[in-house]
Amino acid sequence: MTVVTRFAPSPTGELHLGHAYSAVIAWRRAREKGGRFLLRIEDIDIRRSKREFEAAILVDLKWLGLDWDGPVRRQSEHFADYGKVLDGLAERGIVFPCFCTRADIAASGSAPHGPDGPLYPGTCRHRSPQQRRDLIAAGREFCVRLDCARAAAEAAPYAFTDETQGRIEGNATLFGDVVLARKDTPTSYHLAVTVDDHLQGVTLVTRGEDLLPSTHVHGLLQRLLGYETPAYAHHKLLTDDSGRRFAKRDKAMTLRALRERGTEPSRLLKSLGL
Repeated sequence: MTVVTRFAPSPTGELHLGHAYSAVIAWRRAREKGGRFLLRIEDIDIRRSKREFEAAILVDLKWLGLDWDGPVRRQSEHFADYGKVLDGLAERGIVFPCFCTRADIAASGSAPHGPDGPLYPGTCRHRSPQQRRDLIAAGREFCVRLDCARAAAEAAPYAFTDETQGRIEGNATLFGDVVLARKDTPTSYHLAVTVDDHLQGVTLVTRGEDLLPSTHVHGLLQRLLGYETPAYAHHKLLTDDSGRRFAKRDKAMTLRALRERGTEPSRLLKSLGL
């Protein structure tokens, strides 16, 4: 089977050392096996995404010596793909509209915690179809959530494999009733990345270990949608001398700043252990 990997940055800032590490790992895994390396721009956050950052990403990757196969996929150009999948889940009764605000959820107080904080307490999950129609007709804003209990029952046991940790049994309730579409965006990270990996034929997902919990959601969606589950390789995260993860706010560690200081790409990669 042909190895297909991808690098999928969000154009909300400039790439930093952590991005370089992740991109090179994905690129090498594909090239070592004569496979394909794809570039995807995850720009569903319309308000924060900027084309100038996307252009800078392309420059940075080329400076590192990376190339990619086929056209760049921009998520903002494929909202119809995600909407079609979401409609299918709605027809099966696996998703529901949620009218709660963040303040409403925080005020519930008793909600257990998941990887992203307090889990949604299920307030709107129990609304009747008529109540939902009335709220929508009244113009109430809403997001779309996955009914994780129904999803778990329909998906039955599922699992995914990480190169370091081996087989991992999926936990459908880890994130609770996770958001699949937001009031201002017709999709979410979890839905878009799952659909994109399927449509692009990705066979190996390489990404930071901080995203391993999210794989429980992606594995669940893959099972519900009848998608093949790719292999996963969650790598370590790069940190600065204080142990803090690199972030887009670290202007001194962006690839542009390093390039402008005359840093050689080969020396940079060597310093990262690549």
